[in-house]
Amino acid sequence: MPTLLTSAQTRFLRGQAHDLKAMLQVGGKGVTDALIAEIDLALEHHELIKVKVGAEDREARDTLISDLAERTGAALVQRIGHTAVLYRPSKDKRQIVLPRA
Repeated sequence: MPTLLTSAQTRFLRGQAHDLKAMLQVGGKGVTDALIAEIDLALEHHELIKVKVGAEDREARDTLISDLAERTGAALVQRIGHTAVLYRPSKDKRQIVLPRA
């Protein structure tokens, strides 16, 4: 189930993600089960991550990014060029406190 965010929460998370570096990169093989497992692990540990998508075609990038968000249950906070910001609250220990809806 994807995470739903209000516009205020999205703005807050975009500000938090500003200084982050891309943790993972989607390569030529596309979205694999191993990549989804790595993103799940990164989201559980960090809650907010940047992922770089290497597809040249804009439509292919959008498809890959939406597929990543859907398969990990994360919310797409922002997409700029080849980089997407994903957020999913941790099940064990939440680090990011979102503004109220």
